[in-house]
Amino acid sequence: MDVRPTAIAGLLELRPTPHRDHRGFFSRTFDLAAGLEAGIDGRDFVQDSLSRSAYGVLRGLHVRTGAGENKLVRCSSGRVYDVVVDLRPGSATYRHWLSFDLDGDLQNSIYVPAGCAHGFQALTDPADTAYRIDREHAPGEDLTIAWDDPELAIDWPLPVTAMSEADRAAAPLSASAEGLARIAPA
Repeated sequence: MDVRPTAIAGLLELRPTPHRDHRGFFSRTFDLAAGLEAGIDGRDFVQDSLSRSAYGVLRGLHVRTGAGENKLVRCSSGRVYDVVVDLRPGSATYRHWLSFDLDGDLQNSIYVPAGCAHGFQALTDPADTAYRIDREHAPGEDLTIAWDDPELAIDWPLPVTAMSEADRAAAPLSASAEGLARIAPA
């Protein structure tokens, strides 16, 4: 498994090598030894979740306040345009974002460190996105940032076909000072 650092400290892309033959493929989606070498302790994951999205659906931008949460995200089937925004006070890349094409055929994944917001848009119908999270869900620590915040100027690839009402009503960074103040520093 190839683990690649990114321009945002702690945000990693993991690229396995799927073994392909006439039946399809087999891929290791996480390897504890490779993870530990890259600073990811896979023994910390306590929850696995899966979302299924139709073409054009946008989910996010979500971040956990307080101690935050680390998560490993991959598109297990289909493709998504995945975005991570660094919201950690004191980080050299504070309020910067990066995007990734997560692809079910490649089985690549990203490790999103605590304090970074995450969202994605489905590029296929359907797109299944799998998450491994190191903390149990605590609804009182959820913060959603507007997906179309002009300060971030994220270039989403498709018109949005659907999103949750909570995501649609999310405030931009400029109106989220109270929630952002609860994010642990880098």
